[in-house]
Amino acid sequence: QVQLVESGGGLVQAGGSLRLSCVASGRTFSSYDMGWFRQAPGKEREFVASISWSGTSAYYADSVKGRFTISRDDAKNTVYLQMNSLKPEDAADYYCAAHLRIFAVSFDRTRTSSYDYWGQGTQVTVSS
Repeated sequence: QVQLVESGGGLVQAGGSLRLSCVASGRTFSSYDMGWFRQAPGKEREFVASISWSGTSAYYADSVKGRFTISRDDAKNTVYLQMNSLKPEDAADYYCAAHLRIFAVSFDRTRTSSYDYWGQGTQVTVSS
């Protein structure tokens, strides 16, 4: 069982930056691919970014590519999402998620159903 707790959300002006953090419980954090998703009011939850269990590969939605950076610190059981050049359309609740890696088995990291554990979310508001 893994528990995920996000933090770092808040109100920021368009063009500003925020860094979200997600701390995971448990000793096997390095066994998980980690992802960030977001959900705006009235919309479906959508993929934002993910990072492989090894930290060597990162993936981004086209809408955030070049502005957001995902990273992880396994010593702290933490995954980060650095968000720069924020736009009003980035406003949403942001969720981190964990997918337990199975050796040699690929998965669709953009699908919510691929992830085993979810945090409660942190709200990001971007004023124009």
